[in-house]
Amino acid sequence: MVQDIIRIRYGDTTIPESWVFAGGDPEKAVPIFFSCFLVLTDRKKILVDAGCETMPGFVMENFRKPVEVLDELGYKPEEITDVLLTHAHHDHAQGVFRFPGAAIHIQREAYPEGRQFIPEGVPVHLYGATCSLDEDVTAVTIGGHHKGSSVVEVNWQGQKYVLCGDEAYSTYNLQAKVPTGSTVSPEKSQAFIDRYTGGDWICLLCHQE
Repeated sequence: MVQDIIRIRYGDTTIPESWVFAGGDPEKAVPIFFSCFLVLTDRKKILVDAGCETMPGFVMENFRKPVEVLDELGYKPEEITDVLLTHAHHDHAQGVFRFPGAAIHIQREAYPEGRQFIPEGVPVHLYGATCSLDEDVTAVTIGGHHKGSSVVEVNWQGQKYVLCGDEAYSTYNLQAKVPTGSTVSPEKSQAFIDRYTGGDWICLLCHQE
């Protein structure tokens, strides 16, 4: 049973508006932040994305290691039972080495790129269309933002949440039903938006509240 969903926010920066949504202005800077999520169940502590400790090419503010934020919240790296990487980009996967005792889950198509971040000898579970992490916690492959990219569905207190990874950067993507400008498959990105908006889902974004 899910007990809580905790945001781990660890930095701020800006990116071009054209990355945030299709048709955006490439010269306009849009503020975003970096976060991952800790999903607590009665059996597990599941980290959805591991974050990063470096971000080359970006001017970062309020930047800390995700493990430091976890520590402030009272959670040690060795307590994390599972790490689910929604995709293989640096800012979501680089910090996975901090959790050597956790089971690592990554979508099969995302693994060839993501394996660079995973320490040798750490068990890795590769999944296809879905991955059940615990009761009421399921990863679902979308493949819009990046090859093999996924989201995580969480049923908690009678409400349905989806941890979006980078399938949506901002609330604008969801409200206007416009995919991000950072997608390998606009069709799959649009299908994600159509599936999780206008219904019962609450979307939790990594880069915006």
